[in-house]
Amino acid sequence: MKPLAVFGTSSDAGKTTLVMALCRIFADQGLKVAPFKAQNVSNNSAVTKEGREISRAQCLQAEAARVEPSYLFNPVLLKSHGNGSVQVVVNGLVYQNQSIAAYYAEIDRLKAQVKQAFSELQQDYDLIVAEGAGSPVELNLLNKDLSNTFVANSFNSKNILVADIERGGVFASIYGTLELMDPVMRSNLIGVVINKFRGDRRFFDEGEKIIAERFGVPVLGVLPFKPLNIDMEDSQSLRNYRQRLDDAKIRVAVIAYPGLSNYNDLDVLMGDPELYVELIHAHRPLESFDMVLLPGSKTVIRDLQWLKSQGLFEEILRFNKPVFGICGGYQMLCQSLHDPDAIEHETATVETGLSFIDDTVLYQSPKILTRGQYPLFSYAGISGYEIHCGRMDKYPLYYQGGLSSGTHVHGVFDDDAFRTGYFKAINPQYQGYAYAHYREAEIQGFADMVAENLDIAAILQALQAD
Repeated sequence: MKPLAVFGTSSDAGKTTLVMALCRIFADQGLKVAPFKAQNVSNNSAVTKEGREISRAQCLQAEAARVEPSYLFNPVLLKSHGNGSVQVVVNGLVYQNQSIAAYYAEIDRLKAQVKQAFSELQQDYDLIVAEGAGSPVELNLLNKDLSNTFVANSFNSKNILVADIERGGVFASIYGTLELMDPVMRSNLIGVVINKFRGDRRFFDEGEKIIAERFGVPVLGVLPFKPLNIDMEDSQSLRNYRQRLDDAKIRVAVIAYPGLSNYNDLDVLMGDPELYVELIHAHRPLESFDMVLLPGSKTVIRDLQWLKSQGLFEEILRFNKPVFGICGGYQMLCQSLHDPDAIEHETATVETGLSFIDDTVLYQSPKILTRGQYPLFSYAGISGYEIHCGRMDKYPLYYQGGLSSGTHVHGVFDDDAFRTGYFKAINPQYQGYAYAHYREAEIQGFADMVAENLDIAAILQALQAD
């Protein structure tokens, strides 16, 4: 079976969620499916069973495909390091921090890594569903591309183009992309998917006819707008969260510093009908909230300095209610943060923390990458993962004292027992919900919507054609 690639007319067109849905649909048809993204740019990552780091998006797609996540699904991951530099993760391990120019200078070596990963997956899976990045027709970057033209040409994939109708200009974006598309990619194009359609579907019948007759490409489906409240990939996607506030009992302030990472820790809170969650992007009084959450950060010291410059540092110090920190946010609760080798910051730095925890943070290589069952607080086994360079001597895993608590483990609030106990202590009226059931319903519901509105038979026929 030929590989399938999903490209978009723009960023946030819906490539990630369409790949996720296709992984579930094809897996349910008995195929062993592997998601793939040659190069992702995201601070939202997770740890695989091999002790490697990949984008959360590919973990979500693997979950939909009902397969174990692997570093092969995302061989190159770029994480913003600030000031025009990126942390380059190759095959799930940190390679080095580089300027964009230095990264591009090594692109041929990275192409070899992508080919190797893809070839290994082809040996073990019936079908690979690859996700493109941004637009496949950024002409000034074609020779530096890993996820679009390079994948289409190297692996002779069958291709789908997805366009976001909500942002407007859908005909121009499709036409322009088709006109500029690489000839090999274009010759293998199965069709176009119109995404995020609102209103009466019949009003786009004429649009389908225009695309088919004037552009010479079939429309495989028109997908209605359906928000997916799990595993947002980047800050743009984060704006798409939709809360289901049936009976909010607790108000949670999430400090959204510039280096915010691992947004997936927010999924379970955003999906909780008893929690009102607000992202705090700048200074504001916090006394109206019942809890403050300091989530993960890719640039902990810089974000701590941002807290101080915004006046939020003092607001948190005055906040006489529960404060919880996760990973980088956990480290901010300590007395001081030391980075003698400039691992976390541009230069060797010592920064004073909130001092809620009597401990210091020391940044060292290599990055800690572990996944498993953790004994946290009074709970024997909470599933989660660690992904950090900061070390703490006294409280390396978690801390709980007075109104302050936190952990290095991502996913702690996914545990129903811990989450229910924590929020009941804030408000005894809190009831809780089954997050795993909710999460599976989100994935399956989205996949069912796609299956109902997409010509899956035509896609399968194209993949099986000689």
